[in-house]
Amino acid sequence: MLSKVKSQALFWIAVLLIIFVTQKIGKITLNLWSLKIIILPMVLAALAAMFLGVPYLRRFKLFATIYKKEHIQFCGAYVLLLLLPMLARMSIYVGPYVHQVIHDGLGFLLSELGGIGTVVFGMPLALLLGLKRSSIGACLGVGREGELGFISEKFTLNSPEGQGVVAIYLIGTLFGALIFSILIPVLAIFGFSPLALAMASGVGSTSMMTAAASSVSALYPEQSTQILAYAALSNQVVSVLGTYLMLFVNYPLCEWIYRKYVILRVTP
Repeated sequence: MLSKVKSQALFWIAVLLIIFVTQKIGKITLNLWSLKIIILPMVLAALAAMFLGVPYLRRFKLFATIYKKEHIQFCGAYVLLLLLPMLARMSIYVGPYVHQVIHDGLGFLLSELGGIGTVVFGMPLALLLGLKRSSIGACLGVGREGELGFISEKFTLNSPEGQGVVAIYLIGTLFGALIFSILIPVLAIFGFSPLALAMASGVGSTSMMTAAASSVSALYPEQSTQILAYAALSNQVVSVLGTYLMLFVNYPLCEWIYRKYVILRVTP
């Protein structure tokens, strides 16, 4: 019992220490030619936690104790709960801009069509790489809980489709926030409106949306509140409509592309 308390204490000390250090460092601005990339403390904390958990360091007792299986499972189960205060704060920003949100309602709906891109662009590439049926699970969407639940019910997670969606889910969990925090600011140099980038930040994943929207708001501090409001609402729209898009558009399209691929393979 005492050893369990000690391991939990070490875990929480490590978590609080990473938070304290990364908050003290603050945001880091990288100027690469005309590109301005802002790395937020949240991303620094994720990178630090991933680095300290590499197999080499886990050979030492201290790191092995911090990265015990039960601690990792705890983080996976409660990461959304820890993000909820941030999501609630961002959702509050929607109120003052509700009239503008209504005016741009069509834009929010059309932004959901971007969800088809995982199939249109990702599926052919996945098939060329030889993923076969795994490509259906991998390219169905952004690989979050909705896609995971659908594939597990229809095919089970032990199937090739299940392996595909689980792989994307794990990659998104580990690197999604980092990639989105860099990708969205990169698009800013091409002249996209900050509000368009805010809409694009809402992909149905709270952690990815938070990272992306925070990066955009750091680039445009004068529109920070409006950007966070648009991102939060876009994320909610995608979470609701994305399920229907996945069921009635993405999945049938995945199967159609796969059938065409099989026909092309067997045709001499």
